[in-house]
Amino acid sequence: MIGLSLPYEGTDQVNVLCLGAHSDDIEIGCGGTLLYLKRNLPRLKFHWVVFSTSGIRAQEAAKAVELFTADREREVVLESYRDGFLPYCGGDLKDAFEALKGKVNPDLIFTHWRNDAHQDHRLVSELTWSTFRNHLILEYEIPKYDGDLSQPNLFVPLEAKLCEQKVDYLFEAFESQSAKRWFDRQTFLGLMRIRGMESNSSSGYAEAFYCRKVTVK
Repeated sequence: MIGLSLPYEGTDQVNVLCLGAHSDDIEIGCGGTLLYLKRNLPRLKFHWVVFSTSGIRAQEAAKAVELFTADREREVVLESYRDGFLPYCGGDLKDAFEALKGKVNPDLIFTHWRNDAHQDHRLVSELTWSTFRNHLILEYEIPKYDGDLSQPNLFVPLEAKLCEQKVDYLFEAFESQSAKRWFDRQTFLGLMRIRGMESNSSSGYAEAFYCRKVTVK
């Protein structure tokens, strides 16, 4: 397994753009990695955008941002597009992405995997790539009923304690989801355990991503 160290070890600010279709997508897909980056990068700013939030889900999204980005600079945008209907308001969503491009020049972007079975997720991924064409983009995975997990090619090994913290935060922030059968502690930990096995992580845990293009300098 070939490893690359964190590319930002100096004092320059690192801008990380986190994109999610729904309130808990970012946290489920890359929450452990975000906690890892927060711990290891001295100057880190989060740009956090969720496109479908309303009511209690908007409140939960705001609480999750506080948990996952505590003590770090952040800019948060919570949009209210209709859940499940993002492809049908694609023009407005494209405008939102273009506006976002004018506000932030991220060093690293986290977004949905392009082959995700959820239509909202796929559109966010597509617009990420058409908007930010010269950036480092990592596509995260979300376990679901559809069974769309595949073979990611980039892994972030995580300490077991950090994985537990991620899941603790998920249940603390998203109380409205806790009764759903898919929102399960063992599912979240189990996926990270599988990815840890695949990447030969010393802790046994990792988060995995799809990286379409990367330049080594």
